[in-house]
Amino acid sequence: MDIILKYFPNLTDEQKQQFAALDALYHDWNAKINVISRKDIDNLYEHHVLHSLGIAEIIRFTPGTKVMDLGCGGGFPGIPLAIMYPDTQFLLVDSVRKKLTVCQEVINALGLKNVEVRWCRAEEIKEKFDFVVSRAVMPLTDLIKIIRNNISKHQQNGLPNGLICLKGGELEHEVLPVKNISDITPLSDYFEEEYFETKKVVYTHIKV
Repeated sequence: MDIILKYFPNLTDEQKQQFAALDALYHDWNAKINVISRKDIDNLYEHHVLHSLGIAEIIRFTPGTKVMDLGCGGGFPGIPLAIMYPDTQFLLVDSVRKKLTVCQEVINALGLKNVEVRWCRAEEIKEKFDFVVSRAVMPLTDLIKIIRNNISKHQQNGLPNGLICLKGGELEHEVLPVKNISDITPLSDYFEEEYFETKKVVYTHIKV
């Protein structure tokens, strides 16, 4: 928990309580339904929560923003972002039902009112969103094809509507065919831990 306060010291008391509660919740649920590697669960805050909040370093969502977390797995980056932005609406989508069971239980325990989970394929989502976020390993070109019709024309943030992905490693070849890559931000610019040396936030403006 200290690592979250290190980079985000201005949290409200409620946010601090919600972030602090994640440790016990994920250790408990991960023992029943494996959504985080057993070897990695003790790195929950650095590798999962803080990594998710890397998105909060490149954009501050305005109240009323709608965000879809595609392929949310155990709830990352959606749940940490929902704690950070209580006035933003989040839809967490995954095709694996048991993962969403964990997400829903964590959401309920935290008392988050701004998050909905949905068990389906991405292609079944018909709503419009300001942003789609993802920590999935799917190539950017495939992700863009899937979510292009889910991006709203209405703009209400400083950053134009689009796709925000958490990616790692060498991205040169992956981003080459993508026309509207607007920004690739190394998370090492913000977080000093060794884990973030190869981690990046990739923002793509989706023109509607």
